[in-house]
Amino acid sequence: MEFKGKTVLITGASRGIGAETARIFAAAGANVALLARSADSLNTLAEEIGGNALALACDVADYAAVEAAVQQTVEHFGSLDVLINNAGVLKPMASLVETDPDEWGLVSDINIKGVFNGMRAAVPLMKAAGGGTVLTVSSGAAHNPLEGWSAYCTSKAGAAMLNRALDLEERGNGIRAIGLSPGTVATEMQREIKASGINRVSELNWEDHAPVEWPARVLLWMCTPDADEFVGSEISLRDDEIRKRVGLE
Repeated sequence: MEFKGKTVLITGASRGIGAETARIFAAAGANVALLARSADSLNTLAEEIGGNALALACDVADYAAVEAAVQQTVEHFGSLDVLINNAGVLKPMASLVETDPDEWGLVSDINIKGVFNGMRAAVPLMKAAGGGTVLTVSSGAAHNPLEGWSAYCTSKAGAAMLNRALDLEERGNGIRAIGLSPGTVATEMQREIKASGINRVSELNWEDHAPVEWPARVLLWMCTPDADEFVGSEISLRDDEIRKRVGLE
């Protein structure tokens, strides 16, 4: 795929996988719309990237805010070709019976509703333009329960099902919906997991985690025809064959 002139909207773009993904796509020539709740962090990243970056402070759990951000993106860049649903939260990390119900619900608001909101706002515009790509960052937690992570596991499972639902309904309209399970990645989230001491993920060492540029580079590759066979499904960064095809060492 030629990325020059293409527009990519990334949620959760203020740090971690989202920020690195923005850098990777911008370096490939794409326009990048950066969405997150932290305006200061977004502005700093947009200044780093340069003129092909647009910072839009936005709470993905608020549909009206997401819809407005999508409209601003199209007005600013002239198109929307790729949506990357990356925004997500892990906390609370606690047993199900001890978790605050409001905190549990907030995870679903961001990790499930946030994904739906992005799809709902972006896909009609993509269809009208002849198609587009929707990538959703998933997790191994979507498919396997982990102690103390009931909110995260449940919400990621919901997001994975949204990916499949979008493919079922819109593949025929030119929408490429693909999920990415990045495994554990060396981001601030892993520091928080380590500090929690909860479940086996907290026992991993820092060097066990993939560098943050790996999922970013896979997301770039997922926009190319080489990834068409995975439309409607989920790619795992743990897969040796995937890493080879992307050129990761």
